[in-house]
Amino acid sequence: MHDTHSGSVDSQDIHKHSLAALTIGAIGVVFGDIGTSPLYAFREALHHSSTSGIQEAAIFGVLSLALWSLILVVTVKYVIFLMRADNDGEGGVLALLALAGRGIGGRKGAVLALGAVGAALFYGDAIITPALSVLSAVEGTKTIPGIGENISEQVIINITLVILIALFAIQFRGTAAVSKLFGPICVVWFLAIGGLGAMHISDYPSILGALSPHHAVSFLTSNGMIGLIVLGSVFLTVTGAEALTADMGHFGRFPIRLAWFALVFPALALNYFGQGAFAMAALREAQAAGIALETRDWFFLMSPEFLRVPLIILAGLATIIASQAVITGAYSLTQQAIQLGLLPRMKIVQTSPGSSGQIYIPAINWMLLLGVWLLVVQFRNSSSMASAYGIAVTGTMVVTTCLAFVVVHKLWKWSLAKSLLVIVPFLTIDFIFFGANILRVVDGGWVPLAVGAFICLIIWIWVRGKRVIDEKENEGTMTLAELAATLAKRPPSRVDGTAVYLSANPDGVPGTILHNLKHNRVLHARNLVLTVRTSGVPHVPADQRAEYTIVNEDFARVILRYGFMDTPDVPNDLAAAIPKGMDKLNPMTTSYFVGRNVLSASKDEGLPIWQDMILIFLQRNAYNPAEFFQIPSNRIVALGAQLVV
Repeated sequence: MHDTHSGSVDSQDIHKHSLAALTIGAIGVVFGDIGTSPLYAFREALHHSSTSGIQEAAIFGVLSLALWSLILVVTVKYVIFLMRADNDGEGGVLALLALAGRGIGGRKGAVLALGAVGAALFYGDAIITPALSVLSAVEGTKTIPGIGENISEQVIINITLVILIALFAIQFRGTAAVSKLFGPICVVWFLAIGGLGAMHISDYPSILGALSPHHAVSFLTSNGMIGLIVLGSVFLTVTGAEALTADMGHFGRFPIRLAWFALVFPALALNYFGQGAFAMAALREAQAAGIALETRDWFFLMSPEFLRVPLIILAGLATIIASQAVITGAYSLTQQAIQLGLLPRMKIVQTSPGSSGQIYIPAINWMLLLGVWLLVVQFRNSSSMASAYGIAVTGTMVVTTCLAFVVVHKLWKWSLAKSLLVIVPFLTIDFIFFGANILRVVDGGWVPLAVGAFICLIIWIWVRGKRVIDEKENEGTMTLAELAATLAKRPPSRVDGTAVYLSANPDGVPGTILHNLKHNRVLHARNLVLTVRTSGVPHVPADQRAEYTIVNEDFARVILRYGFMDTPDVPNDLAAAIPKGMDKLNPMTTSYFVGRNVLSASKDEGLPIWQDMILIFLQRNAYNPAEFFQIPSNRIVALGAQLVV
């Protein structure tokens, strides 16, 4: 869900952008997160493998688990299977939610809950990824000969915080300019880590035998609980896999697959092989000296000393790119959630005039920065923080797989047996990883769970609260035809111009019309009842956006439909919706009537009182609907009533 590029990629787009450019772009945006995993994944897994020094079986077992995680989870599940489950080219958990909703005829109960949980856990991931990846890169400074031993933990924390604060502070400028550098820098990064690994395989050539899965199986079966804890750390090798489907709309399926098989997977595999061989050589030295081998910063120590500083700088750039991808992913996810009605409206700033996907959401930006800052200050080093990482990602993967089952069975019409045959193995792997990570809740895994639970609570209260508000607003409402008949008997005064009444219910009479008649005792020459709806597709073509229905000479009903990744522009689309032969809208004589209800809490009806308080806070702080729909502020008339919720 990382919106560093925009727009669905179809056959026409392939002509506009060369395959090479799309593939390089995908390497920078899609694989930034998974590409920085070698910084800490192998180190952390080995660290948990033994309490009395690292053994040969652990090195081979961890390496085998890492390689087969990349093969089964990333290659088979995501690259080969899940990338087929796209929503008009778009992927990601909320795109799957929309697809699943289409399959079952609406977003109902369990499916909606799954989507909400997946979205909520992504925010936990969006906080941890920048903190962990940048901190692990800065920790590489400890391996600089002659300098590293003098660099304290506090200095590393301070440098990390400065980088992260700068990263979040420049978000409002957009990423269009710098994103052109993401791909080339990440290509250099993958070539560097692949070359670094290949250089060290000769340290212990037999390490290539770790490709046999029996090493992974025997390590897990002979180590019991420690094996599961190690598996939780091994999962760090596949964090970022969600981006493969989430970014389909930006680059297309083929460039992402090409990037994975041609560069990213070989580079990652070579690097992990190299770290394994380097660790085995270190183990032989330790055994010869008669001492136990403790875990080290294998990634940075593998590089020749004269290349250490350039590698740290390159790692820093790669982790900033990985963080950027997750941050823009959080913006994109939030935009989708708002459009799908899961979250209150927020201010969304377009940062690029030529690209609708280039957005910035101030509220999300500063909340993420606060979360990242607290994590770095609280955990203080990447090893402590690594415990918190896996749960959010494994939880999202479980949700993705469950939604994929609904899609293949209900929407693609696969038989139940075929659907289960494909989905159950993936779900089994997901649950094994999830179980392995749950063991680390006390060590820090509670952080993403707490963030996810908080977001889930907000979504749940907002969705329920909006339902209660809609019911209250629609109590006893009459139809437009009934209102027209009443007005024909007692005609009100008429004024020139057009009145546009925004309403969630296109069938009933908006309360704003009744308030206008009651207080102002006038009716405009032309009255349009406008409903804005979000469809279960990413983008609605301009020529399919509007539905215009004439009720009588006084009223017409207009429905504007947007995709969940579209940015609404109501005045522009409403003007385009007026049928040929009718007077066009004059922006200077068009007034938009917006309902602005005041909510009050009640113990006796609606939601429980504590949920009322949260709903009222969310409603009060939601972004002005008129500004969200890009309606000029000087053309807005706000009318409302008090509603008891």
